[in-house]
Amino acid sequence: MKERIIAEVSIVPIGTPTSSLSQYVSACLHVLQKASDIQYQLTAMGTIIEGPLERVLELIQQMHEVPFGMGVQRVVTTIKIDDRRDKLVTIEGKVESVYARR
Repeated sequence: MKERIIAEVSIVPIGTPTSSLSQYVSACLHVLQKASDIQYQLTAMGTIIEGPLERVLELIQQMHEVPFGMGVQRVVTTIKIDDRRDKLVTIEGKVESVYARR
């Protein structure tokens, strides 16, 4: 079974000129848009990424660096990882499993 994890990441730049963060979110999203070997889903409060653990962590590190490249001096990144080894999990599969129990 090919190892894949699902991670949720939230990258928050601190000390931005305005309260809007969409330009930073968009710039971080470009990192994932260039990666063809993972799946991702942007949500209102973070981004969900599916792929091999090492690759997902590599991409999150790249995303974490994006606001610094835009002049921000402080970034808080929160990561939650679901690493299930007994069966293959997907973003869609997790959601479908919940809806199937309604």
